[in-house]
Amino acid sequence: MIDVDIEQRLGSFELAVAFVAEAPIVGLFGRSGAGKSSVVNAIAGITKPNRGVIRINNVTLFDAEKGIDVAPEKRRVGYVFQDSLLFPHLDVESNLLYGQRLRHANERVIDEARVVDLLGLGSLLRRKPRALSGGEKQRVAIGRALLAQPRILLMDEPLASLDIPRKTEILDYIERLRDELHIPIVYVSHSVAEITRLADTIVLLSDGKCLAVGDVEDVMGRLDLRPATGRYEAGAIVNAHVKAQDADDQLTVLAFDGGELVVPHLAASVGDRVRARIRARDVSLTLDKPDSISVLNVLPARVAAIGEDVGPVVDVELAVGGAKLIARITRRSQQRLQIRPGQEVYALVKAVSLDHRSVGYF
Repeated sequence: MIDVDIEQRLGSFELAVAFVAEAPIVGLFGRSGAGKSSVVNAIAGITKPNRGVIRINNVTLFDAEKGIDVAPEKRRVGYVFQDSLLFPHLDVESNLLYGQRLRHANERVIDEARVVDLLGLGSLLRRKPRALSGGEKQRVAIGRALLAQPRILLMDEPLASLDIPRKTEILDYIERLRDELHIPIVYVSHSVAEITRLADTIVLLSDGKCLAVGDVEDVMGRLDLRPATGRYEAGAIVNAHVKAQDADDQLTVLAFDGGELVVPHLAASVGDRVRARIRARDVSLTLDKPDSISVLNVLPARVAAIGEDVGPVVDVELAVGGAKLIARITRRSQQRLQIRPGQEVYALVKAVSLDHRSVGYF
């Protein structure tokens, strides 16, 4: 349980954020300057709010009215920054154990061997940071934070400086940590792909204020929040499970509350739960079910709402069974097809638009 209700003045910037969240991974999402890092810095005790309360699992870390302000080193908060900030003169093992020295033996519930195994660090223990790749450095930084025995792990844009292959690698490891260590994570990012893959609950920030808190599929699918969630990457989140694997064509079939989705092969077992991010710009509409097209995913849908025109395009919210999709079409297409709320249509989604960067495991 994460309970934050704070106000803080940082120069000319005013932060006033309140939210309560209980989820394995809470995503703080918003554009640059929204106040994301300011919130996690307050949780960590790096900065002190002018007013408010911060509680983690019913432990009060800060309460301005009661005069409670637990020192940063006593908050048991693990912090992973954008840059790994490893000690260059220490090898990997010494970096890992640095945080653990701050904890009494009876507080050490996470042992080194388990962290080394989870993060795949066994072959790196004798290396110095200069001999590590960017992804390896971040894995060590995550391990160091975990061995400090935190009650919560804060991750502030941990993938920002990495290339796509390294980002994918670290995302996989974060999912393993979520599933096996059960430490709550606050994950800060302005990347739609990262947030929608990892977060269970999202806190949407803009200009130092909290615009919305809720399930990631609900918040990221709201048309009225498009200015803050990012129009280009706008879309919907679909929770599904692996129904079948087609080894011959290297495809995977996902079942969800609205039908099935065919996607490029996923390294997953039948029954595994996955979350697919379907971008609005990858969804087309037709009034009649097509017969001879290359698109593999043709889903019966009903128009739930139509967003405001932005230039030549409009976003159409669709109900697909119990799930929701967003289709981005031109205003001309909407008028030509007379798309309106309540209308029955078919949503077309290309299988190749749903690659491994769009699908995460939970």
